[in-house]
Amino acid sequence: MAQAVRRNPLSALLNSDGKAHPVENTFAAATLVLGLVAFVTAMWHGLNVISAWTGLAGIITGAWGQFISATTSERFVLIIGLGAAAVGFYLGMAHGGLFG
Repeated sequence: MAQAVRRNPLSALLNSDGKAHPVENTFAAATLVLGLVAFVTAMWHGLNVISAWTGLAGIITGAWGQFISATTSERFVLIIGLGAAAVGFYLGMAHGGLFG
């Protein structure tokens, strides 16, 4: 009955080597979410504190995630999240910085 067991489709995409990597997948997902929040909030001048801090957190988690990543799929998600986090961070800094 092995075919009856359902697998998470996202983890199946990230774990292309067939092994589970929960820590690496968590870093990839967190980087992507932080990057998207930083990128979206960077579009408004009044949300510069949120975009700067989430961008900085996304850059840090993405860098550590790249350091420990195990598969190419994880690295792909990390690079997308890192790029969005960096753009959000830099625009947040240009709009007023980390402390407003």
